[in-house]
Amino acid sequence: MIKNYCKIAWRNLVRNKAFSVINISGLALGLACSLLIMLWVQDERRVDGFHANGKLLYQVYERSYYDGQVDAAYYTQGLLARELKSAVPEVQYASALERNWPATLSVGDKVSKIAGASADADFFKMFSYPILAGAPATALHAPGLIAVSHRIAEAFFGSPANAIGKTLRFDNRLDLQVSAVFENLPANASQKFEFLRSWDDYIKENPWVNNWSNTSPGTLVQLRPDADPAKVEARIKDFIYRYRKPEPGNRVELGLQPYPEKYLHSTFKNGQVDGGRIEYVRLFSLVAVFILLIACINFMNLATARSAKRAKEVGVRKVIGAARTALIAQFIGEALLLTCFAIVAALLLVWLLLPAFNALTGKQLALPVGQPVFWAALAGLLLLTGMVAGSYPALFLSSLSPVRVLKGTLKFSMGAVFFRKGLVVFQFALSVMLMISMIVIYRQMDYIQHKNLGYDRENLLYIPVEGNLVNKYELFREEARKVPGVLAISKMKESPTVIGHHRGDIEWQGKPDDLATSFADATVGYDFVETMGLKVKVGRGFSRAYGADSTSYMINETALEKTGYRDPIGKPMWWGGRRGTIIGILEDFHINSMHQAIEPLILRVDENIPWGTILIRIRGGKTKEALAGLEQLCKTLNPQFPFTYTFSDLEFAQLYRSEQVVSKLAGIFAFLAIFISCLGLFGLAAFTAEQRTKEIGIRKVLGASVQQIVARLSASFLKPVALAMIIAFPIAWYAMDRWLQDFAYRIHVEWWMFVLAGLLTAGIALLTVSFQSIKAAIINPVKSLRAE
Repeated sequence: MIKNYCKIAWRNLVRNKAFSVINISGLALGLACSLLIMLWVQDERRVDGFHANGKLLYQVYERSYYDGQVDAAYYTQGLLARELKSAVPEVQYASALERNWPATLSVGDKVSKIAGASADADFFKMFSYPILAGAPATALHAPGLIAVSHRIAEAFFGSPANAIGKTLRFDNRLDLQVSAVFENLPANASQKFEFLRSWDDYIKENPWVNNWSNTSPGTLVQLRPDADPAKVEARIKDFIYRYRKPEPGNRVELGLQPYPEKYLHSTFKNGQVDGGRIEYVRLFSLVAVFILLIACINFMNLATARSAKRAKEVGVRKVIGAARTALIAQFIGEALLLTCFAIVAALLLVWLLLPAFNALTGKQLALPVGQPVFWAALAGLLLLTGMVAGSYPALFLSSLSPVRVLKGTLKFSMGAVFFRKGLVVFQFALSVMLMISMIVIYRQMDYIQHKNLGYDRENLLYIPVEGNLVNKYELFREEARKVPGVLAISKMKESPTVIGHHRGDIEWQGKPDDLATSFADATVGYDFVETMGLKVKVGRGFSRAYGADSTSYMINETALEKTGYRDPIGKPMWWGGRRGTIIGILEDFHINSMHQAIEPLILRVDENIPWGTILIRIRGGKTKEALAGLEQLCKTLNPQFPFTYTFSDLEFAQLYRSEQVVSKLAGIFAFLAIFISCLGLFGLAAFTAEQRTKEIGIRKVLGASVQQIVARLSASFLKPVALAMIIAFPIAWYAMDRWLQDFAYRIHVEWWMFVLAGLLTAGIALLTVSFQSIKAAIINPVKSLRAE
């Protein structure tokens, strides 16, 4: 019996090649999209999931109440980790972690620029980064030590074993001893570093760490197995007030977040963890389900379109005694066979598309063919898809009355017709929602990329202050100004793309005693305004012509509004108790991602800071010449360090890496969803044309033109598409408006976006149904009327 069913299924596939190809193609595309998204989602959820102590690891975050606002961030005090471990019994291990600028490591003539971090002695006891040489307990327990990755150990010393005890030159100013070699970090680790320095060295180089009002590094703790996280969090809530006095109008609290959750849940709203990359994981999980549903609906429509051809077969089988359950099993079996072919095609598609998908998403995904779980999941997907896709055709065909189908043409009830059209409406509603989402996301990304930031990020170059450039900055500046294409030079303690340092001790005349504020602060060099292309609203920028500028400040418009000064030039301000006067008001410019509103900003001038960034403005069209000249100058003045640089616009684009990936993926999946939906519409058109063959013949005999018949058939096909738009528009508006709320600076969802999505969808659908409509309309009416 089963062998006979297989033969019948195969003959039907071969006999109806066009429909079989369309069916398999639609399912294969839907399955391929779902598999790619499933791999991406699985990879996202696996980030930081490999740590053996994961359930006990927590990230400390700080919640601040000030000036009527509630903010939260992972920046904490530099001594917090050690104090928590010594004062809170439930904390078994603790470590600070601060990412450093990429450092220059060298051994003899081997020199390389490498990204690293600084951490406490407990770090390797907490996290599952395998130690290949050395011991976790002593890797960072004393000053002058450095732990390096397997990759670095091989590059400099040949092997991990050879690296232990050897000396690495750090930034050409310190000799550090290699104390441990850890395995290269896996792709699913959110932390990215190639080396770790001792926290003792970090404290020695950054005395601000001893001030409990300053925050920068992250704090990580591992609780004891019997500890209650909620009780520990309540216990440390006011912990920092053991070390500093409360301030009027300002309250700071500490909170705990499970470390494995941080990667996907890293956005704060009203001082609480709320959202993050998890929103995209959920979004694309839904997209995967929707696309697979669209593909399954295609199968139903196409199978139903061919039902008239199978009706007599069903009637004969029932007459000779076939049970309905046997017929259902037969048609479900055929659906599973088609799905099996589709899965094979989908796996081939995924294998071919994975390199491009990885390049787009920045992942290192691969088909886990060696994992039994993958094949079990694939088998489950085969059964689920086959059952969903084949359920309606199987139930419908098996319910046919043998008397009716053997007497004449198969007729369908209004309920069956509405159900099929409802499936098409559902398909296109999902497709239209994806289309609108694609348009909105693309417009928001375009808005971000082209919005006036308040400074000119084009042709702006960043070079790190390191090595001899610390003491020879003046000489570098003078010589660099002679390089062809260089227009202006300045320096800055941080990168202007993201100014992350904040102070709560900014004072001004008339400031209320109970007003607590947070100012972003930056230390800059002379010519900063000119180099950045900033606009001075009132006053002037820092200038060497004014000796008193070393004790002067510039603030932005938001800071001026906070102070309440009406005539600010010459008015006093205090920065950490250091009195100065305001010499200029800058027009607001963006100092962070556009997810955040512009904050109050205060600037002071100091060209003797021993770290930071050199800012260089290059003439448009002279980039190649300027880079060549700057590279030669750096090799002359700073020979121990490789020449490295970053363009401002590229660094700015990195702030929106996730959104850019989402934008591209949304566009691809929207196109595929509409394409697959149009296959379903093709199936409905084929079914309708098949059912109305005699009607079309009669209309032509009575004088109807081909254009009239095509218009009549096409209009009936486009009604479900129009209904889909009515359903999709409000849902898409709500979803996109919610998404845009995460941006402090955003576009608005406008009417033309819906019109564009509707026209594109209707146009594609019309092209799809026109083929079947024209084909049906040009058939000779004699043949149509003779058709059985």
